[in-house]
Amino acid sequence: MIKIDIPASDITITQRTQVIEGDEAVIPSIFGFIDFHLIPRDKGGIIMFYNDEDELLFVGKARKLRQRVKKHFEDNVSPIKLHRKDVTKIEILVVEDPMEREIYETYIINMRRAKYNVDKVFYNLNKE
Repeated sequence: MIKIDIPASDITITQRTQVIEGDEAVIPSIFGFIDFHLIPRDKGGIIMFYNDEDELLFVGKARKLRQRVKKHFEDNVSPIKLHRKDVTKIEILVVEDPMEREIYETYIINMRRAKYNVDKVFYNLNKE
């Protein structure tokens, strides 16, 4: 059996409400998330969406992380479009190499059994 060590998350953002201090600008919330600025703009990596029970909902990869994460909340073709309101935590792994991204994405989908990933699934839910 192949054993791949999944790196620890580089960035984790959770839903939160902005506490405005002084003349601080209001950050627009997207489904309760306001910390998209913490996600690198021009780095590639793996994105993992979780619900409030820490259940992995969806795993994706991106060449430009921040743009792709936001797209999942705006797109009409996103695999999580019907479950956006369930997402309470987003974990990011910065992985620059495209081949490594592909391997990690497929491995995480199958080892952690992401609920809404339908592509790249190699286990059979009916047998287990």
